[in-house]
Amino acid sequence: MKKITLFFVLLLAGNLSFAQDDCASALPVTAGTYTISTINGAQLPSVTCNFGNANVTAVEWYAYTPTQNYTTTVSSDLMQNICKDTRLRIYSGSCGTMTCVLGDDDSGVINCNSGNTNSYLSRGTFNAIAGTTYYIVWDNRYSSIGFDFQISEIPAGYNPCNAAVAVTAGTTTVAAIDQTNITTACSTAALSKWYSYTPTVNANVTISSDLAINICKDTFFSVYSGSCTTGLTCITSDDNSGVIACNFGNTNSNLSTKTFTVAAGVTYYIVWDNRWSNNGFDFTITEVPIIVPVNYTTQTLASLNSNYNICIADMNGDYKDDLVGVSSNNMRVHYQVTGGAFTPTDFPITGTSDMPSWSMAAGDYNKDGFNDILLGSGSGLTFWRSNSTGTAYTNINPSDYIFCQRTNFVDINNDGHLDAFSCHDVAPNVYYINDGNANMQYYQSGQNGALMLGITPSGGNYASLWTDFDNDGDSDMFISKCSGPPCEMHRNDGNGVFTDVSALAQINVTPIQTWSSAIADFDNDGDMDVIITASAGTHRFFRNNLESNGGVLGAFTNITAGSGWDTNTSTNIDNIAYDFDNDGRVDVLGGGGKIMFNQGNNVFEPVSYGGISVGAVGDLNNDGFIDFQNGNTIRYAVPNGNNWLKVNFQGIQSNRNGIGARVEIYGPWGKQIRDVRSGEGFRYMSTLNAHFGLGTATTITQVIVRWPSGIVDTFNNVTPNQSLMVVEGATLATNAFETSVFTVYPNPVKSIINISINTANPVEFKLAQVFDLNGRIVHESAVVNNSIAVDHLATGTYILMLRDIQGKDYSQKFVKE
Repeated sequence: MKKITLFFVLLLAGNLSFAQDDCASALPVTAGTYTISTINGAQLPSVTCNFGNANVTAVEWYAYTPTQNYTTTVSSDLMQNICKDTRLRIYSGSCGTMTCVLGDDDSGVINCNSGNTNSYLSRGTFNAIAGTTYYIVWDNRYSSIGFDFQISEIPAGYNPCNAAVAVTAGTTTVAAIDQTNITTACSTAALSKWYSYTPTVNANVTISSDLAINICKDTFFSVYSGSCTTGLTCITSDDNSGVIACNFGNTNSNLSTKTFTVAAGVTYYIVWDNRWSNNGFDFTITEVPIIVPVNYTTQTLASLNSNYNICIADMNGDYKDDLVGVSSNNMRVHYQVTGGAFTPTDFPITGTSDMPSWSMAAGDYNKDGFNDILLGSGSGLTFWRSNSTGTAYTNINPSDYIFCQRTNFVDINNDGHLDAFSCHDVAPNVYYINDGNANMQYYQSGQNGALMLGITPSGGNYASLWTDFDNDGDSDMFISKCSGPPCEMHRNDGNGVFTDVSALAQINVTPIQTWSSAIADFDNDGDMDVIITASAGTHRFFRNNLESNGGVLGAFTNITAGSGWDTNTSTNIDNIAYDFDNDGRVDVLGGGGKIMFNQGNNVFEPVSYGGISVGAVGDLNNDGFIDFQNGNTIRYAVPNGNNWLKVNFQGIQSNRNGIGARVEIYGPWGKQIRDVRSGEGFRYMSTLNAHFGLGTATTITQVIVRWPSGIVDTFNNVTPNQSLMVVEGATLATNAFETSVFTVYPNPVKSIINISINTANPVEFKLAQVFDLNGRIVHESAVVNNSIAVDHLATGTYILMLRDIQGKDYSQKFVKE
């Protein structure tokens, strides 16, 4: 399914070319963008060109014959090729007697955003002579996977970048389009007019010829970054987006206008060409400065050199976020220590493991106080399970075939033990149910009595995100779909029943292409909204109307128009939702090197950052702000004065991490909510701590944690700028019904706890469990005569959990003398 999907995506990107197996059948090409579907040509070059044919088994051949002398650049250094590995050779002469012109391996500048962050893309520039045929050869020394490449031409001796007229914000008059143009993927016209624009601030810039003075004229422009000599990148272009209609003949507007984001100090080339006319006109440049809500500093850690550096999670039980790297037969954990420094430790892993080529998740599924790791690959998934001291990990590979995409730890059946879920790209989704002893039983959705969890026969299940959409206390599921079918929402109705409510919620829109979606309470009204973030095409923003619908899950409202998502043309396979600037509103990090900052009222504003891309996130220096990891680069948020709260969890009746818990905080801002999840976006694993930004607020009226077990912990008058540790049941704040059901005495106790049941709410208890405040079960017994022996326990504070004959749980705290 993935191959089919990528085929159609790439078909839109350029001219799809089939295998060119030898020099004689080399595909003729000119300036433009071309797509290689796969490298499988048979004839290897006979002439060494910077490197030979060692480990090369296939190549692709292209024949380029310029019509005049050009400075020509051939490049795979394109954003759509990020993290791919290419190698380029260019020859002149004939197929029988070839001469090396250039060879290039890693001259690209677009760095990979996962694993090793170098660029392995190729770029070569040479002087091309009119009428001479040049053979462009791509080989599979490192990969046979297809990619795009671009050919651009500049007439010999001509550099329009040097001749570009410098302009600033305001109005500029173009006398006529009368300069020689250069051929690019954006423009093939004969003549052009070049202007250079270097903003002094980050801004949203609008370039427009849509002016009354230009009525009935016809314009076209492109905007480039880069260099005329080493290669230009087309940022944007526009033909007919103007609205001023001609007042005679064809009444359409043929004027141009486009808004895009610029970075301070970067030079952009605004190029008007004569695609439609040589006539002069006026154009304007309008700047709207972008206020950067939070800045970042950068640190590179050479020791972050695992093959997959895509996970941030606490690995030693101190609730500080650590960096987790995975390689074959090794896990390297960089433990966070005081001051944000890191201490690396390697854990050898024996046996055969699937590598997380698609995703990772973390969670304590054996409830020993140390997080375990879930690795998702294209052929199956693997568990790396900790021992009771967190000093070693065991490889558990079920060997079930799954074309894994997003993986999650989640308590699917709400029995207090974490299960595992995996999206399946080519078949119904799969999951593993924990038997309570950390043994995982395989199920495929909708088959052999398994739950109906995403059973679209065509597959295309890319990212699963578990959250409580209907506020009923259990985790529902959202699936982002890549291959054509619409996204899916599955409501958890309890008792192992999940209902597909995609049509009811009206989020099953088509066409849309997405690998992940951003889900959070973006409007702070107490329910979870959805931004279906596109991997190609357009984004969609849906508001949950739960509160206004009387607490019943119904149709979501499409509020994309005017939200900023309608004008955000940057796409990405990974999108994650966090409050990055701690202003109390949840933002989204996605494509285009920018964060979409939530301005309130369901409006988002993009802010660009150099080199930024989606990665695992967490608080990596314990200062209350979200930092993130791109390969071996750590980007630390610089505190901006906003206040914050971080919540840590220790489940007892629920799973240890509190995955699936709902956290609510109240204060001058009103209400904010978070759900604890393992696995956000498409690929990465991020912190299991819940983060809240408070803006300038200095008080938190109340914090409520609603555990998956139904237990509710409440904290009043919480101080901001701290990590709040919440042990399940420790505040005795179950709901009013539960606290009125029973009391225990004596408390403190020396030997026997007696249970006094409220006769107004009579229940019959069958099981008692006693937990210490580290979440470990220290006693379990049947309830006999409403009393429990605890004389064998050490002095300290404990939590008593009682289960009635209906399976309902109740809690109470007691002190052992």
